[in-house]
Amino acid sequence: MSAAASTVPVTAAVPASEGRIGLRANLRHIGALARRNALQIKQDPESMFDVLLMPIVFTLLFVYVFGGAISGKGNQDAYVGYLVPGLMAMMGMNIAMAVGTGINDDFRKGVMDRFRTMPIARSSVLIAKIVVETGRMLIAITILLAMGFLLGMQVETSVLGLLAAVGLSVVFGASLMWIFILLGLTMKTAQAVQGVAMLVLMPLQFGSSIFAPTESMPGWLETFTDYNPLSNLADAARALVSGGPAAHSVWTTLAWAVGITLVTAPLAVRRFRNKT
Repeated sequence: MSAAASTVPVTAAVPASEGRIGLRANLRHIGALARRNALQIKQDPESMFDVLLMPIVFTLLFVYVFGGAISGKGNQDAYVGYLVPGLMAMMGMNIAMAVGTGINDDFRKGVMDRFRTMPIARSSVLIAKIVVETGRMLIAITILLAMGFLLGMQVETSVLGLLAAVGLSVVFGASLMWIFILLGLTMKTAQAVQGVAMLVLMPLQFGSSIFAPTESMPGWLETFTDYNPLSNLADAARALVSGGPAAHSVWTTLAWAVGITLVTAPLAVRRFRNKT
């Protein structure tokens, strides 16, 4: 660990038992650990390449590869308004995957050995990681929207609708981070985490309404997309930005986010305690 990161005050005058750590101390630990993670990013700016470049590359690639085929040659502008809200879901899922590999890498480098000796709540380490990665997600979505506006996307509803779409994407993306944290704590190497994550990500991303309407898909695949949470998120974001019925998709996405968090967060914290 670098000298700058090691100076972050993560200790507090509290007993070593996590059960006796109060809420105020826990929040202080989360803030200190989040600052430590942010300092790591500052010292390794290359770790932001995925956040800065992925939205640009994906938007240009899919608009000019799929846009003509779906909306007709020369009508890529119409496809931008369909694609960009859907890509918010993709941004969150890809960044969530990086959380799992980062947690696994921290164990390999021995960072967690230092945390083991500190009187901090084990959950604060994971929550701080999610806080920083949520910030990275917001940056990625901001760049994605900027690209969308440059390519002709228009907000047909209101600024509040756009902000609601961003907020919904962030909430769902944060819930997915718990899945990948659990995966990172379970797999032996970061490469294994990435490999398993890609096996999960690819069917969910391309078997959804992110890139194309589902009406032309085979019946069995269309049924899969109906239950795919990424389809619900993409449809909700699209309705909030471009107009249309949004309530069902929004509430379904929120239900998925709450359910995923309630199931995987306790499992991830318990796994983390056992490893530390």
